[in-house]
Amino acid sequence: MPDAFFDNVRLAGAPALALMGALSATAAQAQTTEGYWQGVQKAGTLRCGAAVAPPYVMRDPATGEYSGFFADLCKEFAEVLKVKPEFVDTTWDNIVAGLQAGKWDVSLALNRTPARAMAVQFSVPAMEYQISLAYNKNNPKIAAGAASVADIDKAGVTLAVMSGTAQDKAISAVVKNATIMRLPGNDETRLAVTSKRADILVDASDTNQLFTQSNPDWAVALNPTPALAKQGVAFGLPHQLSAADVEVVDIFLEEKVATGHVDDLIKKAVDEVLKGAK
Repeated sequence: MPDAFFDNVRLAGAPALALMGALSATAAQAQTTEGYWQGVQKAGTLRCGAAVAPPYVMRDPATGEYSGFFADLCKEFAEVLKVKPEFVDTTWDNIVAGLQAGKWDVSLALNRTPARAMAVQFSVPAMEYQISLAYNKNNPKIAAGAASVADIDKAGVTLAVMSGTAQDKAISAVVKNATIMRLPGNDETRLAVTSKRADILVDASDTNQLFTQSNPDWAVALNPTPALAKQGVAFGLPHQLSAADVEVVDIFLEEKVATGHVDDLIKKAVDEVLKGAK
């Protein structure tokens, strides 16, 4: 047959092929419109990546039970979704990478920073965060009236900080002379200061407040001027979440903050820490 015949057949079939393609695309789109949280509901479990940092996240070593106000918020969000919360133990070094790898659905108590925002998304903040410096007021290495990082950034001064945290990154960016001792957890950094292996504890201001309240005879803390960091503390969310999925978490948190419920959870967590310290 002449080539023209086949050309006419191809032309006649083109609209049909285009229609079939459009229908296939529509079907594929329909399959992908299911939200992330609907997938969590089907799984029946909300996986919460948890790195210990009282009073945000705490873990009972005897029972493995999690507490702290961000752990409580995770449990309450699971209730909204009508699923069970599951806490996945992690470290501050791995809390972003684990979320990227899909090992859990949300990361707890994550500071909102530009660097992290390139890797994950954030909910609205549940609270505001500031870094402070806690130390022994009788330590001769720390000058009376110290008010800035420059005042304590001296050779021979050792700063203890949890590795991979926002406070680690903040203090590492400004310290030039002092030694930074990076340790894996909250207990190790506090022990370093109480045992005098380190001179200063670098941590969140509310966490350091717990430390000074637990050691009122000698421990003091200062919020340096200028501030080391002032950031929101939020849920870390997978980078691929749609705006609608992020809004689900935001609406949940906005109500908890506006009604004062987050403040109540923080007070409960602080009381728990102080009770355990006695």
